[in-house]
Amino acid sequence: MRRWPSPAKLNLFLYITGRRPDGYHNLQTLFQFLNYGDTLEIGTRDDNEIRLLTPVDGVANEDNLIVRAATMLAAAARDKGFSGPLGADIAIDKVLPMGGGLGGGSSNAATAMVALNHQWNTGFSDSQLAQLGVTLGADVPVFVRGHAAFAEGVGDILTFVEPAEKWYLVAHPGESISTPVIFGDPELPRNTPHRPLETLLKCEFSNDCEVIARKRFRKVDAALSWLLEYAPSRLTGTGACVFAEFDTESAARQVLKQAPEWLHGFVAKGVNRSPLHQALAE
Repeated sequence: MRRWPSPAKLNLFLYITGRRPDGYHNLQTLFQFLNYGDTLEIGTRDDNEIRLLTPVDGVANEDNLIVRAATMLAAAARDKGFSGPLGADIAIDKVLPMGGGLGGGSSNAATAMVALNHQWNTGFSDSQLAQLGVTLGADVPVFVRGHAAFAEGVGDILTFVEPAEKWYLVAHPGESISTPVIFGDPELPRNTPHRPLETLLKCEFSNDCEVIARKRFRKVDAALSWLLEYAPSRLTGTGACVFAEFDTESAARQVLKQAPEWLHGFVAKGVNRSPLHQALAE
């Protein structure tokens, strides 16, 4: 069994620039990884069976993104004529909250694909894996490619960037937010002007989903109100996690020590190269 990082991400900013004819929304968002996340343990099998050793309560194994990613990769390998064994035992040490806006499920799927591509020696490029992964979720390609990125469209048009690698206090207020709840709200801002990346990087960062998350989820509003007393803070993704940015680890930890009992959090550094790809290189 080999251990592979499945890191969290933050949306350092997120703007909704319009609704598409297919019902999805056009976005402009800035992804950065954290040196914190889940861990997958993966061992190969000779019988082509894919087994998840740590099932999630309420989620059938065949519906789990990890199993779906592994099964999809195996099918794609067979389609291109790969004849070796394509089985795996997979276990996950889960620390990222579901419905938190940290990309946990997408990251798990991406780690499964990248790690199994390596362990099975199926030979797909990151671009090919990203093309496969986007069918599992719009955030999967950025995790597969493994570099901080500016994303447009539905999150599928990526430009690699190098934002400052700050320290973050990430707080989870105890809510789980489904993305359709936020995007289905009639009051969600949907007409933020489309701007060049150079302009966006010079503006104060914000998240168009935040106003809806704060309106509909009282604990999210309370968490942000508390964090804003100490540092620039905002929602990540569609929530429920919120984060504050600091220049040093010690400053972030000092604030975390003062967190109210109902607010659970961690301190992590923003990194532009994914811990998964660092592990792959090693």
